[in-house]
Amino acid sequence: MATWTIDPVHSEVKFKVKHLVVSTVTGNFQTFSGKLEAEKEDFSDAKISFEADVASINTHNEQRDGHLKSADFFLAGEHPKLTFVSKSIEKKSGSEYVVTGDLNIRGIAKEIKLDVTYNGTILGFGNQPVAGFEITGKVNRKDFGMTFDALTEAGGIIVGEEVKIEIEAEMQKQAAVELAKAA
Repeated sequence: MATWTIDPVHSEVKFKVKHLVVSTVTGNFQTFSGKLEAEKEDFSDAKISFEADVASINTHNEQRDGHLKSADFFLAGEHPKLTFVSKSIEKKSGSEYVVTGDLNIRGIAKEIKLDVTYNGTILGFGNQPVAGFEITGKVNRKDFGMTFDALTEAGGIIVGEEVKIEIEAEMQKQAAVELAKAA
């Protein structure tokens, strides 16, 4: 079984949500970790776990970031991490997969499906294998207890319910020596 870990320097965990129905706000989590375990070289048997530190949320607006950490949204004080653990993986074509797993936000776990594109594996620095993945999906924020609803004076919705997930993940294969040290 090979273990791969996400390289946070060369990866990005983003989300997008509609604002006022006509524009999109993009944010990301700056602190996260992830692990993938697989025996097959094409990752078709992968087991995946991921977590992000809610306090690291960044939408390039300090006031909005504070609001997102509040009880209206992530409730970061009580639930400092969001997590994902895969349950199954289905290979759709050569490099296309659907990963099903449990996303846990605010202590609420919901099964979601993520579309994954495997971009290949190469030898990186130190001749260590590096694999690249693009992951996308959608969730409804209200499914996770984020029920904040506010309307503009004209009656328009301020924050959309659908949240798009976009992850660029560079995974580094862990050498047996590194794994032994970590154990």
